[in-house]
Amino acid sequence: MNWWRNLKGRIRLAEPLKNHTTFKIGGPAKFFIEPQDPNDLRLLLSLVKRYNLSLFVIGRGSNLLISDKGINGVVLRLNAPWFNKLSYKDNYLETGSGILLSKVVLFAKGHGLSGAEFLVGIPGTVGGALAMNAGIAKDNCSIGNLVENITVMDYHGNIRILNKKNIRFGYRTSSLSKYIILSALIKLSRKNKEEIGNKIKAYLKYRKLTQDLSKPSAGCIFRNPAGHSAGRLIDLCGLKGKRIQDVCVSLKHANFILNLGKGSARDVCKLMDLIRKKVNNKFNISLTPEIKIWQK
Repeated sequence: MNWWRNLKGRIRLAEPLKNHTTFKIGGPAKFFIEPQDPNDLRLLLSLVKRYNLSLFVIGRGSNLLISDKGINGVVLRLNAPWFNKLSYKDNYLETGSGILLSKVVLFAKGHGLSGAEFLVGIPGTVGGALAMNAGIAKDNCSIGNLVENITVMDYHGNIRILNKKNIRFGYRTSSLSKYIILSALIKLSRKNKEEIGNKIKAYLKYRKLTQDLSKPSAGCIFRNPAGHSAGRLIDLCGLKGKRIQDVCVSLKHANFILNLGKGSARDVCKLMDLIRKKVNNKFNISLTPEIKIWQK
């Protein structure tokens, strides 16, 4: 039975998820679905519930490790034009959840709006960035600080507008996991376009200097423990360059694990376990993954 036959969006079966993550790792999704609009999304949620299917939401897949066996369920991506709207009024910018952060930064710059420059170089979507409160530790900036309100859909298909006072943002966390993010209203400030452009260049330069962009990765693997740098702790354990099969700890940034070409989720998990064990033994500090790991 083709339970999805009444959906209007794009549907792919046995879609390789390695094509949808920055790690370039992950087996196939039984169903990979991109709803056309909120009504189509609502129908999908009702069908998922009716047929007791597992549901996973993906953006750009930039902080994600997916099992080599894939996902025996529905992987949902909000990538249709309805979820990629972008507009502004005065100092406020309204952005769909499916838009890449880089596009938001450039759109804001084009209209003389400043405050989102730190998001440049983060290879994710607005929805994913909001869910994990993406930012840059150097300047203590995070996307949650810009939020005025967020439009979400709960898993029963109800749409709500959450004001910033009703949302909890923490270090690489938020209270948004029980919702599907549809769009956000963020508040920026007026500045000279040249000044904004210079800030964007400075952030890009900083990321290029400090991050290893030479091979596929999921960015920082572990959160920074309070008062510490996860990368420095890993480095002090002598783990830079440590390799298991075709994945290794970056020589440039010890909190990056690189896929050298044929890396597997299994080997990434083995390397993560080794890192956590070494750091805990040496410093009595337990590292917490910053990435999400899908294993179903």
